[in-house]
Amino acid sequence: MTYTEDALVEQPAINLFSELNWDTVTCWDEIFGSLDDANLADNPLFFGRETRNDVVLFARLKAALLKLNPDVSKLIIQEAIDEIARDRSAMTPIAANEEVYGLLTNGYVYITNAEDEDDCVVRYVDWSSACNNDFLLCSQMSISGEIETRRPDLIGFVNGLPIVFIELKASHKNLLTAYKNNLSDYKNTIPQLFVYNQIIILSNGVQSKVGSTSSQWEHFAEWKKIESEKEKRRVSLEVVIRGVCEQNRLLDIIENYTLFVKAKHTVKIIAKYHQYLGVNQALSGLSNVKERAGQLGVFWHTQGSGKSFSMVFFCKKAFRKYTGNWTFVLVTDRTDLDDQIYKTFNSAGIVTENCQAESGSELKALLGEDHRFVFTLIQKFKGDEKGNYPVLSERNDIIVITDEAHRSQYDSLAMNMRSAMPNASFMAFTGTPLLSGEAKTQEVFGDYISIYNFADAVDDGATLPLYYENRVPEVSVSIDTLGEDIAEILDQADLTDEQETRLETEFSKAYHIITRDDRLETIATDLVEHYINRDPFSNGMLGKAMVVSIDKATTIKMYDKVQLAWKTKLNSLKSQAKFATGSRLSKLQFQIEHMEMTDMAVVVSGGQNDDERLAKKGLNYKPHRERFLKEKIDEKFKDPEDDLRIVFVCAMWLTGFDAPSVSTLYLDKPLKSHTLMQTIARANRVYAGKAAGQIVDYINIFSALQQALGLYGGGVAEGGAPYNVDSPAKDKSELVAALGIAVNELIVFLGSIDIDLTQIVSASADGFAKLSLLDNASETLLEPKNKEEFTSYLRQINRIFKAIMPDDGANQYVPYRIAINIIYSQMRLKSGLSVDDEDVLDVVRNQVNDLLDESISTIKIQSNLPEPVNIANIDFDALATMVAKVEKPKQSDAEKLKNLIERKLQPMMLKNKTRQDLQQKFQDLIEAYNLGAYTAEEFFNRLKEFITELAHEDKRTVREGLTEEELAVYDLMVQAAPLTDKERNQVKEVAKVLTEKMQEMLVIDWRKKQRTKARVKNMIEEVLDNLPESYDDDLWPKTCSEVYMHIFEKYPGQGQSPYAH
Repeated sequence: MTYTEDALVEQPAINLFSELNWDTVTCWDEIFGSLDDANLADNPLFFGRETRNDVVLFARLKAALLKLNPDVSKLIIQEAIDEIARDRSAMTPIAANEEVYGLLTNGYVYITNAEDEDDCVVRYVDWSSACNNDFLLCSQMSISGEIETRRPDLIGFVNGLPIVFIELKASHKNLLTAYKNNLSDYKNTIPQLFVYNQIIILSNGVQSKVGSTSSQWEHFAEWKKIESEKEKRRVSLEVVIRGVCEQNRLLDIIENYTLFVKAKHTVKIIAKYHQYLGVNQALSGLSNVKERAGQLGVFWHTQGSGKSFSMVFFCKKAFRKYTGNWTFVLVTDRTDLDDQIYKTFNSAGIVTENCQAESGSELKALLGEDHRFVFTLIQKFKGDEKGNYPVLSERNDIIVITDEAHRSQYDSLAMNMRSAMPNASFMAFTGTPLLSGEAKTQEVFGDYISIYNFADAVDDGATLPLYYENRVPEVSVSIDTLGEDIAEILDQADLTDEQETRLETEFSKAYHIITRDDRLETIATDLVEHYINRDPFSNGMLGKAMVVSIDKATTIKMYDKVQLAWKTKLNSLKSQAKFATGSRLSKLQFQIEHMEMTDMAVVVSGGQNDDERLAKKGLNYKPHRERFLKEKIDEKFKDPEDDLRIVFVCAMWLTGFDAPSVSTLYLDKPLKSHTLMQTIARANRVYAGKAAGQIVDYINIFSALQQALGLYGGGVAEGGAPYNVDSPAKDKSELVAALGIAVNELIVFLGSIDIDLTQIVSASADGFAKLSLLDNASETLLEPKNKEEFTSYLRQINRIFKAIMPDDGANQYVPYRIAINIIYSQMRLKSGLSVDDEDVLDVVRNQVNDLLDESISTIKIQSNLPEPVNIANIDFDALATMVAKVEKPKQSDAEKLKNLIERKLQPMMLKNKTRQDLQQKFQDLIEAYNLGAYTAEEFFNRLKEFITELAHEDKRTVREGLTEEELAVYDLMVQAAPLTDKERNQVKEVAKVLTEKMQEMLVIDWRKKQRTKARVKNMIEEVLDNLPESYDDDLWPKTCSEVYMHIFEKYPGQGQSPYAH
């Protein structure tokens, strides 16, 4: 068929790899055997695998290592092969992968004890010259795990090692299934393949995503450009293959743009396309530092897009690829940011020593020593009373990297930094663009070298959209200029004592309004109400939250007032729960449990006399500060599973702090420009199940937001042309409007197939009218041509709802959302699938669905077919009898029968590989139906015929007088042999003897020991010596090999096998 995965996706991909100078081969007829077998050496179908369990192509690996290491003895080469190929099944998957990555990038270090022999390093890959390596793309290679065998679509081998894994789907299939079904299954069934993997690509030809072995779905990213940032962004399989798998780029990405980051769990990170192209562009400056007068440029990648890791990639590649004894000086303007950057470099394994300079003299000493990295604060470059600053180092191999180099304190100190290291090179990383009036930053660092703005990041899914919600309490006497003057004072990252005093005297009226007790109490009550009524993520958890107040005193006050409001709300929920039932009770129980478990903390910096000054205001500051110093508050808050869910801050953590599970920011502090943009970006990080970030504004910050965005648009210029910047935050009213459009489009679509959604919503729940309408709708929507479009609308509407909740603006659309989700749940029930879809579960949690939910909770779906229980034991005769009684099969009958057959066929296939033709026939039937070749009735009738074939195969053990176990071996032995009936009976006896004998030999882990593997081979050959004369010198060894492969794949030892009961 021309619409298949193979024709539309796989073959064009293979052709493109050929164009990129990869050898390509299809492995359906691969031959297995020993490297020592001279007869196999020149066979093009022998790749050096002894069994399907092997994932390393030993013949190609050995040839590559001999070529790359001509001066190393063959014994040491073999030692290097043994080391990289050794069994790592006892390690965690990520630890095994990291160990292999270390060998790949650094080589195998051989240390000798002999006096006449030198130490050496065996290279597995030539990272400098791609053409010296062996690139092979294998399609449909069969790989066996402990029990099951799988055929990945494409595997890219470099020097015989499986470096690239590509899973392809047909263009009309959802790409998520490639991750949830295929990739997850492969990781479980053939985990040894992923020990060596460096890059995973998932594609259906239309969408294509790149990730690592540890990447969750939300961190698989599209690769949209090939060679340059100047290209237009395109999403296609061609762009991914050219951008990632062109030989030089592939080696560059693996060697220089891959990190293993240690946190609670180790995570493997591969650069996104904007990081890869941006950092390579930035690194080009190291080739001509002198001509640039030390200006390496400004690297602007918006907050949340991985800027900190881009710094790490920059440094990592500089060390590996650019000649020089480099020292990187990383400069920030706040102690907590300095710690954050150090932790990022340390967790990625790039920095192993603590070189944080606490003073100018310490910085000078560290620069005089041999350190790769030095971390310091811009404040250390303050001059003497005349403003002068001494020279710290005249080295020309120092690279100074500043984070957020545009803030005001850099203006006065950047030149000191420049004069302190006159021959150094300077580069600025920033998450917000330079604004007009920040010319000094460009004097020091130069022009932009890479730009990746808000809109780019949201469009790519590197960050999430942010939605703005204005909840300013009337008590604030909101006027346009309230926050603007205060923001001027608060623009610094942290408040000193002098600034706080100045604030209270110069702006006493505005400060008094903001910090009034009754205003704060109003906000605290509203905040608790808003927090607990937000929509959960798709995994059921509520996102974490940050509360931003004007200063330390107000931060502690707000914490105290929220504690009171929290208790009041919790008591109210408990009272309501006593009288609630159904879904309303479930929601209340969820909220009560969440509130009882939630921990909160105040995060403020320490200052002189803070304790005494705040005590005079009746505030207990000490316990908050003590907790911050004693506990790892930052790690607890970053951990999504930790109960620390709400933090109260005023300056700390507003910039540079990354906690992806934070979804809501409550703002009660005047902010502007960079600080405002950086603060709101605390909520836009990507996290599993999180649809969007929310900005809840209690101080009327929106005018400042618009002003900042206006400056961004006018202040960023390349070649005199303004660089347009899209808003990172959208008003929630836009979402409500988008929801209205989506619902109306769905109503029009449903109307075109004779489903009146408005009638369904308004129909009375009394009697069967509503039930009948729902039933007819779900039946119509099960047709393949309708199902996909309806599901697309459903998911879009549910996503928008998630981002809006708990706003009341969406209430008018709630009945429509409930109705379409009920229809969808019916569709799943009729298909014989369990109702576990995340979007359906969301409906149960909706605060306004009680009446409708109760009225239709007793829906029962009538079907002529049995429920899919105990599928493996289903009686085909009984099923065929039931199917024969169905005179006019409906869509739901066809779907249910398909699922029943699918679940029965799977264990049959597992037990006997010769049944592959049945599996293929079944898949062809489904594919044709999905593409509209059959009606539901025709499909049902073809499935009826297929049941007859399955029943015939299911009873073959009885006809042949063999068990399932013996039949599998028998089928393998007779499949290629022209035998008489007498000879077939002889083969049956051989199958019985072999099955009996092997049980006592298959000890635990027999497949990992050369001695036991050899014994099993010998036993097979001895038993198969009794095969008839028809098995000639050509057929007999092939049969022995097939049987050995079967036993190797199906019997891991210790009584385990697909045949064990």
